[in-house]
Amino acid sequence: MERPASATHKIAVFCSGLSRGSNLCALHNYFTQNKLPIEVALVIFTRKDAPAVQLAEEKGLNYHIISTRNMQLFEQQAINLCQQHNIELIALAGFLKQLSENFIADVQVPILNIHPALLPQYGGKGMYGMAVHKAVFASCDKFSGVTIHLVNSQYDKGKIVAQQKVDISSCKSPEEIAEKVLEIEHKLYAPAICQFLLKS
Repeated sequence: MERPASATHKIAVFCSGLSRGSNLCALHNYFTQNKLPIEVALVIFTRKDAPAVQLAEEKGLNYHIISTRNMQLFEQQAINLCQQHNIELIALAGFLKQLSENFIADVQVPILNIHPALLPQYGGKGMYGMAVHKAVFASCDKFSGVTIHLVNSQYDKGKIVAQQKVDISSCKSPEEIAEKVLEIEHKLYAPAICQFLLKS
């Protein structure tokens, strides 16, 4: 059965650890403020004490908390929820666990991730958050940026779908780099998802 052209595209956002939820918030705000036919219909957290949980409550988002101590169980529950809510795309936002090949195949929807550097540089296992910005700072790079890519079974190796760089030559610390990069993250992720879902 074909999907009605006017129907809303439903996405899920996965956040792990003590996620602050800034990208989750940016996505929700972008879709609602621009009256786009895209809805954050499901949010999955891995810890009930993550600050992003309160943010989801404030925004009235449908969320579930699933521990990743047993990744096989996590993945099965996540697949069930995605199917129940007719999810068409999963956006990882501060989700640090590696998803298995089986999950990627069985969930049957595209999975996007946002990375705070210009892949293929500064990617791979252990390269997330401040670890990335410290490595960029230590290398004295003049530019950093944001990469949005499809998720496969290897960290940060999936096809790049959007990328934007930012001048960090004036930054005097990894924290300053993080601040500049986060601004780009908030501007790039939602439009990239829109392009992915709404392309003709």
